[in-house]
Amino acid sequence: MSEKTSAEVLIGGKIYTLSGYESEEYLQRVANYINNKMNEFDEMEQFRRLAADMKSTLIELNIADDYFKAKEQAENLEEAVREKEKEIYELQHDLISAKIRVESSEKMAAELEKENKELLLNKSKLEASLEDALLGKVKGQAAIQQELEPQDKGQAFIQPEPEALDKGQDTNRQKNEKKNGKERVTQKK
Repeated sequence: MSEKTSAEVLIGGKIYTLSGYESEEYLQRVANYINNKMNEFDEMEQFRRLAADMKSTLIELNIADDYFKAKEQAENLEEAVREKEKEIYELQHDLISAKIRVESSEKMAAELEKENKELLLNKSKLEASLEDALLGKVKGQAAIQQELEPQDKGQAFIQPEPEALDKGQDTNRQKNEKKNGKERVTQKK
């Protein structure tokens, strides 16, 4: 606890000794405040005509009014500070939540990117194996064609045209029908 201090102050033209645990400078400011209030009222004509006890009461009421207004203002400021602290707390909470979401999103993005790379690698492997398989089929077909080609280069393998095959089938069918018809005729007799 600080030391008790005393200070001589001038209030209303009289010297008073004030003592307290505040600094001498603070005690002088209090005395100046009271002097300013007295001077404020002394400037009013009606105040000067009042009795000394009435003057003192009016000054005391005015000082009390200043006190309660200052107290209310301080309470309002304290309430505003509490609200701001609450807002700051909520914003910090939101910020932490946002950071967590960002970290989670970054982690998910990294996992998806890794999965995408794996899928692209698998795709390229599948494309390569498909290409190899298709090339293998083509090579296999080429080998089969080589086996089907006549060994003697002088002989040519002639494939009949589809129309000729149809005509040949018609001719064979007609022969069979004639033959069967004769047989039928001979059987009837």
